[in-house]
Amino acid sequence: MVPRQCEVCQDRLYKYKCPSCLMPYCSLECFKRHKENCCSMSSSPQEETISLMLPNRSFVVDETSWILGSEQLKCIAESIGIQDALKDKELQKLIQKIDSSSEPEEELDKAKERDGFLQFTEKILSIISSKEQGL
Repeated sequence: MVPRQCEVCQDRLYKYKCPSCLMPYCSLECFKRHKENCCSMSSSPQEETISLMLPNRSFVVDETSWILGSEQLKCIAESIGIQDALKDKELQKLIQKIDSSSEPEEELDKAKERDGFLQFTEKILSIISSKEQGL
């Protein structure tokens, strides 16, 4: 697996992600530079727009049917159940640990053993399957 570089300085591995656009960065200095120059962070916290930004990474997918479409992603993002679940600090830490790991598949396998994570993924799968069935 390729190490994940800071997308601001390109010198170090990233530790954090911009809360607005999810761009990986390594330090406060890089975050400030990103925020000043590139990021379209919302100026108003009251705005309730949903942004479906994905990090710039390449993925190898064996089955194209595994790739979610924009409508499915939008349904997941707009789900009150998902939004409520994501307020859980432990779930946030777990997802961040998977995302920032150099071995995300291994971390995902560990996470699958936790009830809260299983419930979260079941909610996502439920949304996807109901969207596929046109419900």
